[in-house]
Parts: sequence; C-alpha cells; structure tokens
Amino acid sequence: MFTGSIPALVTPFRDGLIDEVAFRKLVDWQIDNGSSALVPCGTTGESATLSYDEHYRVIAICIEQAAGRVPVIAGCGSNDTAVAVRHMAFAKEAGAAAALVVAPYYNRPSQAGIIAHFAHLAERNDLPIIVYNVPGRTVTDIQPDTLAVLSQIPSVVGVKDASGNLVRVADHRLGCGLDFCQLSGNDDMAVPFNAAGGVGCISVTANVAPRAFADVQAATLAGDFAKARALNDRLHPLHKALFSDASPGPTKYALARLHDWMTDDVRLPMTGPSEASRKAVDAALDFAGLA
Repeated sequence: MFTGSIPALVTPFRDGLIDEVAFRKLVDWQIDNGSSALVPCGTTGESATLSYDEHYRVIAICIEQAAGRVPVIAGCGSNDTAVAVRHMAFAKEAGAAAALVVAPYYNRPSQAGIIAHFAHLAERNDLPIIVYNVPGRTVTDIQPDTLAVLSQIPSVVGVKDASGNLVRVADHRLGCGLDFCQLSGNDDMAVPFNAAGGVGCISVTANVAPRAFADVQAATLAGDFAKARALNDRLHPLHKALFSDASPGPTKYALARLHDWMTDDVRLPMTGPSEASRKAVDAALDFAGLA
C-alpha cells in the first residue's frame, strides 16, 4: 500500500505561527524529489504542541497541496483514545489516505489496552491505520504478538516500527502476513530493514535530503543493495546528525540552511540545536553534497 521514502514532515513556524507558505513549498519540494507519500503531524511535525485547529490545518494544507500526487498519511495519534477518534474523523473527511497512530504514551497501557485502543478506533472509522511503535518516546512497546492480533483488524494495514529491533521485521512477517506493510521508523536502519522484508521508511532525513533518500529506497526495493549501501553511506552522518540534539531542532536547522523560505523555529519545550549539533549537521550536509 505504501512504499519507499515517506518524510515525516516538519511543521514550519514563523513568529510563533504555522508558516503556511513555507509548508506548501516543502510539500512541493518533497513530491518533486521523489517522496512517495507524506506524513504531516507526526512527532517530527511537533504535533504535541499544535492546537486542534492547527493540527487540522496542517493536515488540510498537506492534502490540498499534494493534490493527489502522492498519498497523505495523517498523524492522528494521542494518549487519549477519544482524541485519536476525533483526529481520525477529521483526517478521513479531509481526504487522507491513512492515519498514523502512535501507541498511547504516558498512560502506559498494557498490551490488552493497546489492542483495545486500536480496536476502538477501527470500530469508529474505516480509514486505514498505520500502527506507530516508538517505545523510546511512548515507553510502551507494542509486542509482535500484539501486532499480530491488530493485523487481523481489516483497517490496520501496516506498522511504522521505530523499536530499533530488526528481528521484529521477521516476527511481523510471520505474525502479520507478507502483505502487511512494514515501514521503518529509523533512518539509520532503513536499508537492513528493507533487506529483512520492509518496504519503506517514514523518514526524518527525507525532510532534508528527499531525492537522495528516495534513491536509497528505490535501490532497496529493486533488490540492488550494493547501490543502496553506497548511496546510504553518503547519508549516514546526516542520519546521526539530525538526532544529535532534540528532534526536530537539527532538522529545522538543516532545512533553514538549504532554503531561504524556511526558518529553524521550534516551539517550547523544544529549543534550537546546540552549537555542537549545528556543526555536526553542517559537516553531514557537506559530506552528503547537499550544502
């Protein structure tokens, strides 16, 4: 259903407000450079600091600007099941192709609670769901047996796996079936993830290097892992540099370096990257031939 390079888009800010002009330019740039789908209002989009109105405006702009050229997977997750229901209702009405739904954070539900959460969403909306497992942020880890249960729900079509555990790809192939869409949530593991059976990556790096990351993904999907490794080697320092300080600070700094229509503004409690982080980003951009 979804494959290749799928950027988890930053949300541009200017003077404390969403910069709609910059966001539209970012969407166009991503599509023009080979991104195969777009994710607004994910973690990288600072969704936790967006009001409801802002959250929905970002999704609406992305869908409007994409204009059917690529599918939009709207970030709809929340630690409050009722809020996730509300987000999904808006996303479907706006024309999203799917919802990216993170495991409830902070509450720390049991595996049974996770199943109940996603089942509740699916009962109230038939929008396809990509389950997002990122235990480094949510604390709760969606176990392979749990995902196997969720995969039996018709509208649960895939996973963004940011567990950092490559063994999970085989676990999920056996538990969820070969047609279940497995997307990496870690740029630095995207090549081996696809070698193990994944079909794409919901990416931070693709914000900054959409063409290069799309080329890496295309090589893996064509089975040319020698080419994929060579291309990815040029991006490897960037994968690391973009997480050298709290994300998405380094990513916004990199985008502001590359485009005069972008600022590096983030919202509290996020702050801009440290000097050491900026130097790491500068060096990685140079190494990748982007700056």
